[in-house]
Amino acid sequence: MNILESVKNRFIQYVQLDTQAMANVDTCPSTPGQLVLAKVLEEECIRLGLQDVKKDSNGYVYASLASNLKHEAPAIGFLAHMDTSPDYSGVDVKPKVTCNYDGGDIVLGKGTVLSPTEFPCLKEYIGQDIITSSGDTLLGADDKAGIAEILTAMEYLIKNPDIPHGKICVGFTPDEEIGRGADKFDLKAFGAAFAYTIDGGEIGELKSENFNAAQAEINVIGKSVHPGAAKGIMVNAVLVAAELVSKMPVDEIPAKTDDYEGFFHLMDLRGCVEHAKLFYSIRDHDKNGFNERKSFIEKIVAELNEKYPKALKLDLKDEYYNMAGPLAEHKHVIDLAYKAMEEAGVKPLRTPIRGGTDGARLSFMGLPCPNIFTGGHNAHGPYEYIPLQSMGKAVEVILNICKSYGKD
Repeated sequence: MNILESVKNRFIQYVQLDTQAMANVDTCPSTPGQLVLAKVLEEECIRLGLQDVKKDSNGYVYASLASNLKHEAPAIGFLAHMDTSPDYSGVDVKPKVTCNYDGGDIVLGKGTVLSPTEFPCLKEYIGQDIITSSGDTLLGADDKAGIAEILTAMEYLIKNPDIPHGKICVGFTPDEEIGRGADKFDLKAFGAAFAYTIDGGEIGELKSENFNAAQAEINVIGKSVHPGAAKGIMVNAVLVAAELVSKMPVDEIPAKTDDYEGFFHLMDLRGCVEHAKLFYSIRDHDKNGFNERKSFIEKIVAELNEKYPKALKLDLKDEYYNMAGPLAEHKHVIDLAYKAMEEAGVKPLRTPIRGGTDGARLSFMGLPCPNIFTGGHNAHGPYEYIPLQSMGKAVEVILNICKSYGKD
């Protein structure tokens, strides 16, 4: 079995299905395309010969590979999500493969160029095969690469039954990109003692800590009258929204922060004189800093409500928390992944996630679940790319983890 060819073919198939999530929809999954991919994955799991294959009405897919050991071993799980980010279009993705990359610009199309001048990491993959979109959509490596890598590893184990391994549990979730991936996840049906989300970025990433996250939805109710008779009466909701934005810290945004630095991220702002709406993502690794950020935005809204009585309504919701706490009690799970990477010739990169994964919430639900790389770069936009050889290494790491309990 050619692992690189297998993982590439799967990945290219999956990314052509539109599974973009939508935050302003209450259904699960939030978009019907995710159910289409869920059906494809259910059928593939059955075809491969996995057991206990189940696709529920919410689009979650579960499967397992039975242990071939004579001794008992804990069940290990692997997870990936089916949806793509609402930040950029995932409609009609046309993946392109640049073989034997020469270190220069990659022209994607639509005037979009992936250049090592802007993205120096590209230089690390000279001689490798780079998969991109055609420049007018995201690629979808986040996280269809993870799905392809997990199923390729399962296929390899099934075709090589002499490789000893314990029970392996597989799960694919909807709506991770909008913070709902763990909402209806069935831990009992999944059946693992611990797991890994295959949802990280560049090769080597091993992440066991992430942001605390909340979302703030702010509605501004204006008062619309004829502009010729507006003095002392009109309240322009868009201008009130702009005033709120002007009070936010200008340097505490994603474009000006890194590593453990938190931020406020204005995700959406739209409106007219009568009504405006803002969406903010609030992120901080430190729990105290996280609470202070939430208090800050509550304070700004309160101040503006004094100036414009009852004009603003804040809906503030926590999304997930830093999994460093619960994972501290399960250090062996992280150590196992670290060793699996070293055995694959991959240098582990221990950096914090400047975002979240299903694993963060699942860790708080009782399933220890750190995050492992897929190999992708520049997620959520048209410059997204993934080296095929990094995907192959991700498959190798998954296999090494599976083999870890093969010896009594």
